[in-house]
Amino acid sequence: MTTVATPLLGCDFSSTPTRRKPIVLALGHETRGRVVLERLEKIESLQGFADWLAQPREWIGGFDFPFGLPRELVEHLGWPLAWRECMDHYAKLSRAEIRDTFAAFCNARPAGSKFAHRAFDKLAGSSPSMKWVNPPVAYMLHAALPLLLAAGVHIPGLHEGDTARVALEAYPGLLAREVLGRRSYKSDDKAKQTPDRLIARKDLLTALEIGQTRLDLRLKLTHAQRDALVHDASGDSLDAVLCLVQAAWAQRHGAPRYGLPDHLDPLEGWIISA
Repeated sequence: MTTVATPLLGCDFSSTPTRRKPIVLALGHETRGRVVLERLEKIESLQGFADWLAQPREWIGGFDFPFGLPRELVEHLGWPLAWRECMDHYAKLSRAEIRDTFAAFCNARPAGSKFAHRAFDKLAGSSPSMKWVNPPVAYMLHAALPLLLAAGVHIPGLHEGDTARVALEAYPGLLAREVLGRRSYKSDDKAKQTPDRLIARKDLLTALEIGQTRLDLRLKLTHAQRDALVHDASGDSLDAVLCLVQAAWAQRHGAPRYGLPDHLDPLEGWIISA
């Protein structure tokens, strides 16, 4: 009797997706320590992403956007301290209100500690989830999290939902930095899409293919897939694949925690494999 591998996905998210800058999904599965990339899907609208999430199918996914805000920030603003109520409150705000509220918080703080951080940000090297520029992760949270909730997916440690569709916060930079250190491998700016970044993408893929990371997984690509990932200078496709590998790591840890720590803050969440 053959066991069918659970479908996995990695998502590189854009809060304002377009044809030029779509949401990228890397779809695949893991078998005996090999993460097989089956295909990439590109979604050009938030409605298209919502429709995809809502489809009744099984998957475990790593999503490259924050799933929560820093507790320090939420407490300071007097927002609800229960995660679902906090997210519902946040979803009702406009982007302008978010920017003005967070800017006022930062402006009242000393240089060097303007932003509030989640407990694991330093560990993962991730941007604070209240950051509204470079990258605008606060807007990504605002755009994406309500779509996960509307789709009824299960978010371990934060929200009970349909356990056939498991959504976890991933961060491609965590895995990329393990291999490349501080070397940059991507840029949306054409002038910065340099030969050095191209070489970095090749080096990163080679390390993933031979399993040279602490996740103890090997990425399986076709020659055409490898070429496509190398030549996407924006790095969006590669970031989706990095999230796919993190989703595979979570799957191997299994339900109910998927590798999330017992001390996870139920307001802030956690990045898988951090």
